[in-house]
Amino acid sequence: MKRSSFIASTTGGTALGVGAFRRLASGAPQPVPSTYHVGSFLVDVSHANVRVRHQSDARRSLWETAAGQPLLEAAVGKAEIEEYGNPLGLFHVRDSLSSLSTFSGFDSVRSSDKRALQLRGALAGPAAAVPFLLTLDAVSENQLRFSIALEGTAAKHFNRLYLRYASSASEAYFGFGEQLTHFNQKGRVIPILVQEHGVGRGLPLVSQAIDLQYDGAAGNDRLTELPAPHYITSRLRSLFLENTEYSSFDMRAANFTEIALFSAAMTGRILFGRTPLDLIEEYTTFSGRMRAMPDWSHDGVVIGVQGGTARAQSLLSTLLAANVPIAAFWIQDWCGQIATPAGKQLMWNWQLAEDHYPAWDGLVAKLAQHGARILVYINPFLAPGPLHSEASAKGYLVRRGGTTFVYKNSSILAGMLDLSNPGTRAWIKSVIRREIIEKAKASGWMGDFGEALPFDAQLFDGADPAVWHNHYPVVWSGVQREAIDETGRGDEFVFWNRSGFSQSPAVSTSFWLGDQLQTWDGYDGIKSALVGLLSGGMSGFSLLHGDTGGFVAAEIAKVPIIARSPELLMRWMELNAFTTMLRTHEGLIPSISAQVDTNAATLAHLAQFGRVFKALAPYRKILVREANLKGYPVARHLFLHYPSDPNVVTLRYQFMLGADFVVAPVLDKGRDAVRLYLPAGNWTHLWSGRDFSGTTGRWFAVAAPLGEPGVFFKTGAASGGHLVAALKASGDL
Repeated sequence: MKRSSFIASTTGGTALGVGAFRRLASGAPQPVPSTYHVGSFLVDVSHANVRVRHQSDARRSLWETAAGQPLLEAAVGKAEIEEYGNPLGLFHVRDSLSSLSTFSGFDSVRSSDKRALQLRGALAGPAAAVPFLLTLDAVSENQLRFSIALEGTAAKHFNRLYLRYASSASEAYFGFGEQLTHFNQKGRVIPILVQEHGVGRGLPLVSQAIDLQYDGAAGNDRLTELPAPHYITSRLRSLFLENTEYSSFDMRAANFTEIALFSAAMTGRILFGRTPLDLIEEYTTFSGRMRAMPDWSHDGVVIGVQGGTARAQSLLSTLLAANVPIAAFWIQDWCGQIATPAGKQLMWNWQLAEDHYPAWDGLVAKLAQHGARILVYINPFLAPGPLHSEASAKGYLVRRGGTTFVYKNSSILAGMLDLSNPGTRAWIKSVIRREIIEKAKASGWMGDFGEALPFDAQLFDGADPAVWHNHYPVVWSGVQREAIDETGRGDEFVFWNRSGFSQSPAVSTSFWLGDQLQTWDGYDGIKSALVGLLSGGMSGFSLLHGDTGGFVAAEIAKVPIIARSPELLMRWMELNAFTTMLRTHEGLIPSISAQVDTNAATLAHLAQFGRVFKALAPYRKILVREANLKGYPVARHLFLHYPSDPNVVTLRYQFMLGADFVVAPVLDKGRDAVRLYLPAGNWTHLWSGRDFSGTTGRWFAVAAPLGEPGVFFKTGAASGGHLVAALKASGDL
């Protein structure tokens, strides 16, 4: 039977039973209509098919069952989830299934007051059928919630659900949180699991070496610390899950997508929007929207420095002499350093190491004289020491197998805060307020980690680690947010997290892209940082930035194997100047990596792009306000503004800053030109003032020597004119 033969209008309060479905299938007259109004949505139902539309654009399908594929399946699964890597925080998931039961059709449909629709049926299996209930309800004008629950006595045995629905071979899928290698995920399986993103992620030779030395820690190109079960497609279809349990999205088939969920109940939403930005605005009503960053964070570079008071004071003098605009010094080793096989790492005790930083208050005061703040570092682990002893005695550490779970990072062995315990949350907040805000006088920090909660952890009051694993980083950000808000001046602080989940944007003040290699590649180097920036922005992580120059360096027998060059460092400065934070990092092994003060060229480059970053402040403040009000990302993929242009779908290595700028950074060693795509319209090249225009989008090649990445702005845009004037005034143009 063709779908068009059962599309009609209906009123609420009716039910369609299995007998009626049989009459529909046989071509008999319809006893009741089969198109249902659910809020502003139209839901077309037949015996085995569902289609969702929106009444304001009724010709477009937002979601529908896939031809020849069962809508729903349930199974009994037994998972082996092994945590591995050094550092820990990567996971192998192996699932054995039995008692698979499959959808064959609906038995009844009941509509209630045009606000909800209930579809019942049974999943047929080898032993017995298990009833299910699919509920569709309109939670807002543009959001249709779907809930799937198994019913009856057999339901308690099932713990896996599989939902299949239609896709098209040419449909591109964007989002899923911060995905670092691929922007379009069509043809791939994406696990929605918070975990370390790996070191190398498949980069030839490097990944094999990392796997051998660090217990498989290389990972692969699908891993991320910042996932979300959410996407937007090139056909403007969007869906997300509300669940926090492990799930995966399988987009390998040409004509359907399958969601697998480790739960017997699935809840999600289908979104309607006329543009990609509309869809992001809808999604972020659920995920939450990020607070606008404090004004001081726009004033210049956040300088990463470590090594003690003398090193910090010396670098400050050098930067001031080079006219580098400084927003803050980020001193991650404020708590002390230890040498490990991986390099110089931190003492995880979250108290000021006064032997390492004598005269700390004087350093803070000196920075303040130049309008700069002090920032530090914290994570949810505690190495042996006073705070570890206190937390252990109070039962605030995660347990596993009857003893305290020991997290391993190189040679660091640490306890992990049990954030499912309200007492733990209150305690670590007090540590943040006392040690970081009051004693260290910090205006913010890096809130690292959050990925390593074991699936066999023993949590407070029997909390389920399978539910808490993806939720843990949300709560980790939440306690940091509460700590600053409880000062009464929370909008003066900024902290940045690398791990998170769907609702992290509601509580974090910023995110960063994790620990990239100091390389040029797209697996885990500078290219992956740009892709992560764009994919994360599709899923509500609107204020994202990365370590300038990357983090991971490596040496063998004191011979550098991975170490950034001055060229890579300077190209990364050019990229990050057009994001929400221009923050430097000395890296894992500072002695082998080019630094901002390596030579006159690196200093001058930092000064130049610090001025670019500062000159963009008025425009960037508008964008972070949009992020706060609507959830829009600051750095945007071109698809968000040009969804009808088929050429933008394949772009990975260029982006827009808001709606006014197109940025194509140089991402390859030794290159002094870039090839980029400019959408239809009139664009002005920042460095030459040359105009580029076209009634359709076009590819262009432009010179891009060091200091002149590919940057264009909309001709006549006030933001572009302001940047040009500021750079001319500073002598940079």
